[in-house]
Amino acid sequence: MRLEVYPDRDLMMLRLADIIAGQLGEFLRRDGRATFSVPGGTTPGPIFDTLSGVDLDWANVAVVLNDERWVSESSDRSNTRLVRQRLIRGRAAQARLVPLYAPAETPEEMLPALEDGLRPHLPISVLLLGMGADMHTASLFPGADRLSEALSPNAPLLMPMRAEAAGEPRVTLTAPVLKGAFHTHILMTGAEKRSALDRALTLPLHEAPVRAVLDNATVHWAE
Repeated sequence: MRLEVYPDRDLMMLRLADIIAGQLGEFLRRDGRATFSVPGGTTPGPIFDTLSGVDLDWANVAVVLNDERWVSESSDRSNTRLVRQRLIRGRAAQARLVPLYAPAETPEEMLPALEDGLRPHLPISVLLLGMGADMHTASLFPGADRLSEALSPNAPLLMPMRAEAAGEPRVTLTAPVLKGAFHTHILMTGAEKRSALDRALTLPLHEAPVRAVLDNATVHWAE
């Protein structure tokens, strides 16, 4: 793990957007395609705002969420909705957003189809993650019903996940998919998250699932 500490959040957001744009550009020039995996929530919003105006070959970039709540895009709780509002606009409007939700009562019903849609865009070129104060990342929550399966080296690409802290049922990328990314960045702000990161380094994987991706990650932190 590499830790980058920034004097303020604005600088961190701008610097990380620049790093991600550069890495996506390298893949596009070399392979003609790139996959960018992103978190939900409002914290990465400034990074998305900057990236949406960057001159990249966005038509050949696939954007996939780290995880999604099992709610329709019309819901305020939808990560897909937020990513469309903040990232898939401007120059980045041409990017392809790979769905992790489809209309059905439960995620299990649609999982095979969602995996089929995801598979052609793997491995992930650039992975941007967040981390909760409980040391979860994506929807790999401590105490989640299928956490052990999702952390297994033999896990499928996607896993339905239910946890008390998660609210709605979720669909998440599993640990092998996350660990397979070429570049991994974890975005964190505040003293509580920094303290949680320090604790995670001393805890077993099932108590601190973020450890699944820490070895090859760059953690970007500002107070």
